[in-house]
Amino acid sequence: MLTRQSIGLALALSLGAAISLGVTRFAYGMLLPPMRADLHWSYTLAGAMNTANASGYLLGALATPLLMRRFGPSALLLGGALFASLFMGLSGFFIQAAPLLLQRLLAGVASAFIFIAGGLLAARLAERQPSRGGLLLGLYYGGTGWGIVLSAVMVPVVLELAASRPHGWAWAWWALSLACVGACAALLWATRRLGEYAQALPPAVVLTAHDAQAGIGLQHGGHGHASLRWRDFGFGLAGYAMFGVGYIGYMTFVIALLREQGVGGGAVSLFYALLGLAVLASSRIWAGLLDRYRGGQALAMLNALLGCATVMPALTKAWPVVLASGLMFGAVFLSVVASTTALVRHNVPQAQWASGISAFTIVFAAGQIVGPTVVGWIADGPGGLERGLVFSACALWLGAALAWQQRPLIAGRHGVDGQARG
Repeated sequence: MLTRQSIGLALALSLGAAISLGVTRFAYGMLLPPMRADLHWSYTLAGAMNTANASGYLLGALATPLLMRRFGPSALLLGGALFASLFMGLSGFFIQAAPLLLQRLLAGVASAFIFIAGGLLAARLAERQPSRGGLLLGLYYGGTGWGIVLSAVMVPVVLELAASRPHGWAWAWWALSLACVGACAALLWATRRLGEYAQALPPAVVLTAHDAQAGIGLQHGGHGHASLRWRDFGFGLAGYAMFGVGYIGYMTFVIALLREQGVGGGAVSLFYALLGLAVLASSRIWAGLLDRYRGGQALAMLNALLGCATVMPALTKAWPVVLASGLMFGAVFLSVVASTTALVRHNVPQAQWASGISAFTIVFAAGQIVGPTVVGWIADGPGGLERGLVFSACALWLGAALAWQQRPLIAGRHGVDGQARG
């Protein structure tokens, strides 16, 4: 396969990541302020919407291996993308909290199908060109940034056009849904083309640096995987759980905070678009850090940086500082996910990679399920959203302190490192 074709396929597949996380999960941050104002929500209820989405993502991730064996990754990718588009569109037809919570839950389930299946197809593509494997996988996962940029540009325009209509925010959900349906055409092309090149997988495929975010480590060919002792990674797991608590509070509420502080619509769009563009560059920025450390140092340093980015808008309204916060956050948060997979790969035999990745996924999911509702509850109190983001930053710094205590395993210093680099 020509490199140009590979890049084109990776970019087409990246629209799956754009739908799954960039739009289905993170576009809600742009829509939260008008929905809350129109529907008279508390911040606790507003945060619960993303708690429902994260809960659905965990349920979808747990169901994906069975569905993958039944239908295959291409069908699961396309089906998940169509269902996610449908559920986003349906969100524009309800104003009661209960059906909106259900829509967010179901969209989370569908987004897990998309992201995991798309990650597997991207891994297949990378297997065909090992020298370009890192680039191709980076292009796929960078699609999350494209989805954030799309949301930053599209949502304010639609909200302005629909300003005179009742529940004008519904039109933004419909517009996002149509955009995602359009992206499904590119995904259909990509899956058909990949079918010509990928007839079978090796006996075991374990996704690389970002597969913790995909939600699960996948193995195929009927082989089981060795169990992992969770206590060996106790500090790393605890640090990653706190990352889940902290990062999602920022992504859910930072736009609402900026609007409360009087930042105009154009500036908000610029902020969120720059955050998305920083996501695109993040995998290249921190690759050396993930290779250098065998313990929890990378996870700790990235958590600490993310905490600094999170607290900045809560401490000052200075626009250059706020922009720096968005750029730093976008450039770091996906690499925190990657650092946990690197930690597993550096320290245990390949047979335990899948169970290690799954362990980190479970604690991460628990954190991001709890985070939005807790931050919303704090924001309903006297300190407002600023205090909520301070809590998120403290959770991230606590995660950094815990992760710093994670030492390399003895096994990781005797022969696993070669596999970790492979």
